[in-house]
Amino acid sequence: MFKRILIANRGEVAVRVIRACRELGVECVSVYSTADKDCMHTKLSDRSICIGPPQPAKSYLNINNIISAAAVTNCDAVHPGYGFLAENPEFEESCTSNDLVFIGPPSKVISLAGNKSRAIEVMRNSRIPVIPGSNGNVKDASNALKFCKRLGYPVIIKASFGGGGRGMRICKDKKDMLYFFPLAVSESKSSFGVGEVYIEKYISKPKHIEFQIVADNFGNITCVGERECSIQRRHQKLMEEAPAVNLSSRTKKIMKEYAIRAAKIINYKNLGTIEFLVDENENFYFIEINTRIQVEHPITEMVTGIDLVKEQIKIASGIKNTLSDSNNKISGHAIEFRINAEDSENKFAPCPGKITDCFLPGGPGVRVDTYIHSNSEISPFYDSLIAKLVIWANTREEAISRSVRALDEFKIDGIKTTIPFHKKILSKDNFKLGKIHTHFIEEEIGI
Repeated sequence: MFKRILIANRGEVAVRVIRACRELGVECVSVYSTADKDCMHTKLSDRSICIGPPQPAKSYLNINNIISAAAVTNCDAVHPGYGFLAENPEFEESCTSNDLVFIGPPSKVISLAGNKSRAIEVMRNSRIPVIPGSNGNVKDASNALKFCKRLGYPVIIKASFGGGGRGMRICKDKKDMLYFFPLAVSESKSSFGVGEVYIEKYISKPKHIEFQIVADNFGNITCVGERECSIQRRHQKLMEEAPAVNLSSRTKKIMKEYAIRAAKIINYKNLGTIEFLVDENENFYFIEINTRIQVEHPITEMVTGIDLVKEQIKIASGIKNTLSDSNNKISGHAIEFRINAEDSENKFAPCPGKITDCFLPGGPGVRVDTYIHSNSEISPFYDSLIAKLVIWANTREEAISRSVRALDEFKIDGIKTTIPFHKKILSKDNFKLGKIHTHFIEEEIGI
């Protein structure tokens, strides 16, 4: 086991990793920008190192500064969390070349997964179901029009690198393609540094289902269940559930087998997710691989009892994965709510500022992963996620009732948050019935 781990992240996920380290008896070093000097993760770690000014490019994305911080504190491993450098192959290579273990997959896997069009091509060639689409990147609008004439509309343009809905455009016809193609290329280049896009057949109301993979360094790959990620706004997840809703056990079983097979094809290591879209007839299609611990990992922890962050650390340290179908049972139902510092009444505009008062919900089956407290300063420089409310109960119906109670208890004053919006989602009859898909918010709430 490692002696000391540097956590190359901030906020909620940094606190989460620190807690796992504490329970494993591993020392932890946190990094912070000048804007985060008094943030909770700096107070909970054994030591903290300032790595630069507030701008991410000069601090949390500064590989040299992070590697230097690990070196001067004699760390033997680095945990990237999610976001920032978590899926940057150059960061993994820098860690390795400086005798630091990167707690995640090797750079070769990160590079493949990061190029979505290439990952889809690999899966297609390995007979994993994929959405019909271009074989790799589409160079220009002229080629896009020729391809779509063969494929048929509607289609969706996607950025080959990155995610979060950036670089995505739905095209219903030739006119849309001519208008949106250059916009998608431009957005892809500005967001991810690479203006490469590919095209897929558009599925109108899919479910977004991801499977949690745990893979050690000895070729043992286990899937510890799936998560429902269909409640999204502009391709950004807002809520997740485990297990998936209104999906047959037969389809889940087959998808799980494909997820494990996909991980084996690319020789996956550590934790990650294999993600699919599922249409109304339960036809499913591979869409991407995420090579990090996911924001929504707590719901899997709640229904399995497995500490996924501990598993990450243990696998990276060389411990064999002992998880299997026989000791991996799903119990009950869990829902996660992403509490963002955003104004849902004003196009979800970010709401940085000072939290004047804060009360976190509790009671049976209630977990809050956060870094906030009264007088916390929410910085304008970083992601707006400030907390995750995670609910567990024996049934989905009970989990929804408990969620309503917990959201009512959750008080954050001084800034706007997405708590009221989550209450609105829970009030919808179709949500209660589990009739959810990736366009649920557009149809039910009209945004």
